[in-house]
Amino acid sequence: MEDLTEEERELAAMVREFAETVVAPQSYEADRTHTLSMDVVAKMGELGLFGLPFPEQYGGQGGDYMALGIAIEALGRVDQSIAITLEAGVSLGAMPVYRFGTEEQKRELLPDLLAGRALAGFGLTEPEAGSDAGATRTTARLDGDEWVIDGSKQFITNSGTPITRFVTVTAVTGTLRQAQGPSGERKEISTIIVPNGTPGFTVEAPYDKVGWNASDTHPLTFDGARVPASNLLGERGSGFRSFLSILDEGRIAIAALSTGAAEGCLEAAVDYAKSRTIFGSALSTRQNAQFTLARMRARVHTARLAWHHAARLRDAGKPFAEEAAIAKLVSGEAAMDNARDATQIFGGNGFMNEFPVARHYRDSKILEIGEGTTEVQLLVIARALGLAG
Repeated sequence: MEDLTEEERELAAMVREFAETVVAPQSYEADRTHTLSMDVVAKMGELGLFGLPFPEQYGGQGGDYMALGIAIEALGRVDQSIAITLEAGVSLGAMPVYRFGTEEQKRELLPDLLAGRALAGFGLTEPEAGSDAGATRTTARLDGDEWVIDGSKQFITNSGTPITRFVTVTAVTGTLRQAQGPSGERKEISTIIVPNGTPGFTVEAPYDKVGWNASDTHPLTFDGARVPASNLLGERGSGFRSFLSILDEGRIAIAALSTGAAEGCLEAAVDYAKSRTIFGSALSTRQNAQFTLARMRARVHTARLAWHHAARLRDAGKPFAEEAAIAKLVSGEAAMDNARDATQIFGGNGFMNEFPVARHYRDSKILEIGEGTTEVQLLVIARALGLAG
């Protein structure tokens, strides 16, 4: 981390210590029981982690996306469920309000979100609209001074915790004329804030997932859910464009999480290889193990360089969409590859959930899927190369 400032190094050290002393000890039991520790969430709030990239006027820490990534990487090294809780709470929960909300919405909603006293969800994905978010079927129609929302969302993080305040959902609010297309029309997609507890809005039972078991994830159902017209977030019809920009930023944060996971696997594998005796000598003296560990180290290094570069571009106000896609692609694959290799180094023990590498093995696959699949990242990069499709 040679490119970090002294302040960034201090942040990294602080969150790393918090991860090792507070997060790691509860991770196995939280994963086993599929329970998100609200005590850990509260302590992250006390440390100011949820407010890192926001200005002080709303209760933030006055930092940037680089600072957020540093914190997420340090958490992802020991517990991906806790890291994604922070990532989604910031990138998908608070950031849309900060970026697109009215001043009234910001002052009402941001202070509790940035202090970790509340969480919010990001309702984009649907059963028929994943990578193709433009296929959104959830609808919202104006009835007097209220939006009436019908539809469903799936895989929504932080949507059903005891402190979840609201979800921001994309919904079709009409149609727009366009010059191209078979019908000459396209969907008008807007974003609307729906408070938890709204009649007609149901947070369904949590998923039984392969990994991220301590992360809160639910499907959502809207059946005539009514919210005030003033709950529109941003301009009407700008929802699709706005949320794509949010996803670009979120990919940097996911890349940081992936880098942390890859590093956690590397550190565990190195320690185990040094202590494990096989045929009278340490496993770490075997060249095949050395080569495996060396490749794991190279992946961590490359992944970190990629997300650091994307974050620096974003914080400097420069275009970063392609670099964010590259960072997520490289780091997601690094996390999955390192989890596989670490599990192999551990042998039979790597198949036991009491060892963190087993949890990383289960957790890391989603890093190649969530917030844009590997294939979506390749499409983004291909388009940046000027390749039509």
